[in-house]
Formats: sequence, C-alpha cells, structure tokens
Amino acid sequence: MVYLQVNEEERTILLQLLDTCISDLRQEIADTDNYNYKNMLKQRREVLLKLLNALQVDMQTESMT
Repeated sequence: MVYLQVNEEERTILLQLLDTCISDLRQEIADTDNYNYKNMLKQRREVLLKLLNALQVDMQTESMT
C-alpha cells in the first residue's frame, strides 16, 4: 500500500483533478465504439472513483477528530 501525505491545498487540487478526469472519462466512454477501449476507460474510471472516495472519506474522518 502507498501512503501519500498532502496538505489541504494539495488535497483540494487532487479532488478537483479527479473530478475533472472522471467527468472527461464519462464523455469519452459514451463516445467510444471500440469495446476493448471502452472497457479500459471504465476500469480507469473505477480506479479514479476509488481514489476520489478515499480522499473524501479521509477528509470526513479528519474533520471528526
């Protein structure tokens, strides 16, 4: 497992970047006809969603302490 320490500004930027990339992938997936490429994009989107969720959960956990 990899751990990454970021400050609040860096976390905010990461969240924004992930959100933008996920949004871009949604459009690219919708516009893609190639089955294999579409599956690769969907897998990439799932990884990005997992990262986004982990950052958001960590943020909520941190605000509780």
